[in-house]
Amino acid sequence: MSFEQELKIISKGVEEIIPLAELKDKFEKSAKAGRPLRIKYGIDPTGYDVHIGHLVPIRKMREFQDLGHTGVIIIGDFTAQIGDPTGRDESRPPLTFEQIKYNSEKYMEQLYTVLKPEQTEVRYQSEWFGTMNMSDVLKMMGKFTLAQFMAHDTFRNRYEQGLSLGMHEIMYPILQGYDSVAIKSDVELGATEQKFNILCGRDMQRYFGMEQQVAVLSPILLGTDGVNKMGKSLNNYIAVFDTPNDKFGKVMSIPDSLILNYFCYATTISAEDLAGIKLELESGINPMILKKRLAREIVSLYHGSCDALAAQEAFEKLFSNKEIPEDLPEFNLNEGNYKLVKLLTDSGLCTGSGEAKRLIMGGGISIDGEKIVSIDACVDITDGMVLRAGKRKFIKIRKI
Repeated sequence: MSFEQELKIISKGVEEIIPLAELKDKFEKSAKAGRPLRIKYGIDPTGYDVHIGHLVPIRKMREFQDLGHTGVIIIGDFTAQIGDPTGRDESRPPLTFEQIKYNSEKYMEQLYTVLKPEQTEVRYQSEWFGTMNMSDVLKMMGKFTLAQFMAHDTFRNRYEQGLSLGMHEIMYPILQGYDSVAIKSDVELGATEQKFNILCGRDMQRYFGMEQQVAVLSPILLGTDGVNKMGKSLNNYIAVFDTPNDKFGKVMSIPDSLILNYFCYATTISAEDLAGIKLELESGINPMILKKRLAREIVSLYHGSCDALAAQEAFEKLFSNKEIPEDLPEFNLNEGNYKLVKLLTDSGLCTGSGEAKRLIMGGGISIDGEKIVSIDACVDITDGMVLRAGKRKFIKIRKI
């Protein structure tokens, strides 16, 4: 395969490559030396839920692996044990070593649904930061200026708005940059929002007399609502651990405007196939046809083609034929009158009262086919009643 063909593969679905010419040079040097490129991606082990938005750069790493290169996953265990010292950011609490180890193992389990384990190297920040002393840290900080960091939108905006900006927050890009030095990174992958940090890695390598890494930046995948970045807090995500049926149903719920976007960033179809899908959309094809193909593609990536076809059959049976699924999960209750919100949370149909109330107000809750629209509604329990939350979740109530 020519270097131009390799560049074409890596450039597909990428927002920016900085600088593109250097990536071609790296391919040529790699081939001449017989040395695989080292492709870096860092993860924050403060949790372990992975959704398909997280996997956009990971799919790019797999493409590099298919070209014979090595993926290097950096586990940010050192920074995770620090967390947010101010206590303002509840999403970054300091974690114990045991928590980090558990989260990292679960995280990698999901990444290996895409990556080749035999071509994946997993490294922990503590390998190099755990042995540094204050002199090393000060020398590393001295390679950057405050002006550089205040040119970064996030830091500048917070400063101009009079918001607190901790010194440890300024350190994170520096630490991430040194990761590139420690593992001798040739290419770093990340979302476009990581551009500043990844370019810090280029600067850090230059300061240490190393050949600089190339930044390969992927776009941020929008959530199933078509508006916001995919994320758990907005319940607009498709998780790796979702069942085939849930994945299929969630894909079918996306706005038509996201069809091409998801084909490009959440599947492995070729550029030629993508161009064909674009033409079909422009020609006025029924979007439902393409959504079903998209859902099959995504489910097949994680579960195989047989499960994808079964998920499509279940979806069509449920929504095209308006049928209630067989073998519904059951929830046992005593006779009586229950608050609907409590019933939804206790039965597991909703993760919390906030989600339950949002679904009720949005018309997403029904009992035996009848919508319930009041968050204060109470339910008289009858044996065999079917409670539905959203488009895909059902439960049958049994009296005990």
